Amino acid sequence: MPDFDAQRALRKNRIRRRGIYLLPNLFTTAALFAGFYAIVQAMNLRFDQAALAIFVAMVLDGLDGRVARLTRTQSAFGAEYDSLSDMVAFGAAPALIVYEWALKGMGKLGWIAAFVYVAGAALRLARFNTMLEVADKRWFTGIPSPAAAALVAGMVWIVDDNNIDPAGLRWWAWAVTVFAGLTMVSNVKYYSFKTINLKKSVPFLAIFVFVLVISLLSYQPAIVLFAGFVGYALRFAGIVEANEQPSHRRPLCAPRADLPFGWPAAASAAPRAQINDPLPLQYPYLSAPWPAGTSWTFTRRSEPWRST
Repeated sequence: MPDFDAQRALRKNRIRRRGIYLLPNLFTTAALFAGFYAIVQAMNLRFDQAALAIFVAMVLDGLDGRVARLTRTQSAFGAEYDSLSDMVAFGAAPALIVYEWALKGMGKLGWIAAFVYVAGAALRLARFNTMLEVADKRWFTGIPSPAAAALVAGMVWIVDDNNIDPAGLRWWAWAVTVFAGLTMVSNVKYYSFKTINLKKSVPFLAIFVFVLVISLLSYQPAIVLFAGFVGYALRFAGIVEANEQPSHRRPLCAPRADLPFGWPAAASAAPRAQINDPLPLQYPYLSAPWPAGTSWTFTRRSEPWRST
């Protein structure tokens, strides 16, 4: 019994001494701070600073995962910490900002819209964590929470930057908030940009487009960022492509009638065998047990069957 207690105490000490990776979690902590800073600034009615803090949190949130992969410092702790940070920066903070900015005077409808957004962000993050190992890396199911937060924060930033009274835009703010919350839990596919290879060569026009975007951002950052994320949220091109499942059907085949094995002439009119039909074990590519010695010709899956 004393030996068991000693081993148990030793295991507990090892667990306590187990550390965490510093570099990626620093970025996550910075993103969490930016979300908290946005809430504080919204309470102080400095909505432009609050909206800007949301976009800063977006940049930091995009860096922590990439830094962890580049330095090979991924961990389960980092993944959970990142989800909690996202819930604050892209869930609670945008909802509180837009509520204090325009929805507060709408009564119950105002806080219901804010709650729809918060609940959508929480459900979106929970679904993302559960589907992390099986989901297609090219696509997000539902709009990502940072993009949804950019919709809300970008709207607040534009209106506040142009000194427009938000009281006249309450219903627009309500609609954008509810739309952002619902699209996070939708089944719409959004491109994840994770498959972009920065090491590949690009056309010369791509550099010019990049320079143009940087110039527009320096001129009107609020409008350009908001327009970009609105276009991303409304971009339904590629949904059909994302929902299409790859075909696993085997190539079609048909018997040859001019065989030296005495194949019956009626076989030449037989339809091609569909591979999805129940197949006997001795003839895995046929829908019927054809006689032994039959000659077959197959081509690649992308081409139709042809005989030679």
